[in-house]
Amino acid sequence: MRFASLGSGSRGNATLVEAGNALVMIDCGFSCRETERRMSQLGCTPADLTAILVTHEHGDHVRGVPLLARKYDLPVWMTRGTLRMLRDDKLPCVHHFDGHCGFSFDALQVRPFTVPHDACEPCQFTFEHEQLRLGVLTDTGRMTPHVLDSLHGCDALLLECNHDVDMLADGPYSDNLKKRVGGPLGHLSNAQAGSLLSQLDTSRLQHLVAAHLSDKNNRPALAQAALAGALQCEPDWIAIADQDAGLDWRTIA
Repeated sequence: MRFASLGSGSRGNATLVEAGNALVMIDCGFSCRETERRMSQLGCTPADLTAILVTHEHGDHVRGVPLLARKYDLPVWMTRGTLRMLRDDKLPCVHHFDGHCGFSFDALQVRPFTVPHDACEPCQFTFEHEQLRLGVLTDTGRMTPHVLDSLHGCDALLLECNHDVDMLADGPYSDNLKKRVGGPLGHLSNAQAGSLLSQLDTSRLQHLVAAHLSDKNNRPALAQAALAGALQCEPDWIAIADQDAGLDWRTIA
């Protein structure tokens, strides 16, 4: 199994997961042309996709989904709440899931789990293939027992480190936006991500990627330091899913 990021942040998100004969994309917040360009840099095209999985309806995660799905006739998987908020009746093929029932594409097992975020029925995912587990967690306002249970024992983890608390407080956002981002239905701070990581079973962890970093309220070095402190590892071992450069393929073996 392997995974890559086309880009991660407030200007667009998309993640690829490949195992066996399945290649799925989690979210697509980029234009169709930009998605095609970024996928080509990773050696694939949207025509290779098995499906698109949608975590929630916010624009930086779904902006490119309808056009990409129509152009390449791709099935789209999302919760009923997400579809209701997306309000797009031109998707070629929609499948529904909830946060408590898994499904599969060939030998790739997908297990959604619910998260606290200011969206309608948002979910994140773990993926399993031949006893290997990848966890993906972004757009989450706080850790919950259910989130922790879902992410124990992963071999790779892509984890939100959206903001540094002090940078957010002193930054350019309005007071209302600061409250939203830093609130219980917003985004994980570096400190929250580190705390969450410290409570997980990480004995099998091969890859750790900091994701969804804010351009204005965070720095990669701050995110790496917070996660490295929780893992007691060197900060440069932790990768960054960059907004513009994404993240090249990482193999889980």
